[in-house]
Amino acid sequence: MIQRGINGGKHAVLGVNVHAVDYDYAVHAIMEAARQQRPFAVSALAVHGVMTGFQDPEHARRLNGLDLVVPDGQPVRWALGWLYGQKLPDRVYGPELTLRTAEALAKEGLSVYLYGSQPPVLARFAADLQRRFPGLRIAGMEASKFRRTTLPEREEIAARIRESGADAVFVGLGCPRQEVWAFEYRDLLSRPILAVGAAFDFHAGTLAQAPRFMQDRGLEWLFRLSQEPGRLWRRYVLLNPLFLANLLLQYTRLRSFHARLPDGTERHELYG
Repeated sequence: MIQRGINGGKHAVLGVNVHAVDYDYAVHAIMEAARQQRPFAVSALAVHGVMTGFQDPEHARRLNGLDLVVPDGQPVRWALGWLYGQKLPDRVYGPELTLRTAEALAKEGLSVYLYGSQPPVLARFAADLQRRFPGLRIAGMEASKFRRTTLPEREEIAARIRESGADAVFVGLGCPRQEVWAFEYRDLLSRPILAVGAAFDFHAGTLAQAPRFMQDRGLEWLFRLSQEPGRLWRRYVLLNPLFLANLLLQYTRLRSFHARLPDGTERHELYG
């Protein structure tokens, strides 16, 4: 693959490998996988996503088994610069990566399957994508079951996606469920999977995005906390300070954080 954009390699942030890339590289890598119909699992991780791996070694192995983990949050981008000197021009924000990938798919006449969320959100999300990118084909849509799926159900879901002829899959199940899904379905689908979370709700218009000035300053968490305090307070009030404290330990080398890699065993979480 001819490299396009910035690719500074992958680096362990609290034991989770994050790739120091920009939008151009991420979209190019995704499109190469779509053209070749080969497995390629992608996740956009902010602080919460990194901390799910930090707190759960098994999940860290899943995250490190994905093909591309981009720095969705500004603090994660800053961590790459602070720890490894990777001065990226911007983060690779999941909702924006979703749009750029959809645009690239549309330009080549390729299609996407939408998996996750609820039927009304899926319908509005699909309509928004097709309004922005008239050439984009929606191969199919399937709402989350909001429970763990069985092995037969997983095979049925994978078969429906394959039979749809989709060239890529956007998954919106929330973190960490969507990363588990991407890891489990990667080889079953043999096409790029993008775990993009809140992009479904943002682009469907059912969830407000933080103002750009808050996003640029790493304050998106504060905006989201103000919108959903009951659901998100533990995520931000507890995990953000824990992230910063351990980042300082890694920076000063008072504690080592080695990236845990998949060990070849498969633990079926089977979220749907």
